[in-house]
Amino acid sequence: MNREIVIHSLEHARAALAAAARSDTPITLASAPDAALQAGPLWFKSVIEQAIEAYPRLAVTAILDCGDQPGAVMAALRIGLRHLRFDGADALRAKLAGMGAVFVPPATARLDLLDVKEPEAACLAFLKQD
Repeated sequence: MNREIVIHSLEHARAALAAAARSDTPITLASAPDAALQAGPLWFKSVIEQAIEAYPRLAVTAILDCGDQPGAVMAALRIGLRHLRFDGADALRAKLAGMGAVFVPPATARLDLLDVKEPEAACLAFLKQD
């Protein structure tokens, strides 16, 4: 099953990675929609890097949502983020992919941690689903 956990903070990222480590499973973390336009690519990269410090052997894929803004994609690429979401024109998508962007479609299953009170428990339950 193709699944991802949508994070909104460092706390969310840490909870998701703790759950993935407990369940011994690779994990995909995704930003909220348009996060590259609101918090910025550097914020997202920093959150992911800080969360991964505690779990260096865990397989983590991190996806930043850039909305429909090619400039946000280019900013993400400049700092080393490659797995992105982009809702812009197909012609721009092709050019940006040529620059190294890997555009990831939405997962078939998502857990958004925005209003979750116990994020680690929610992530653990989500990751254990078949």
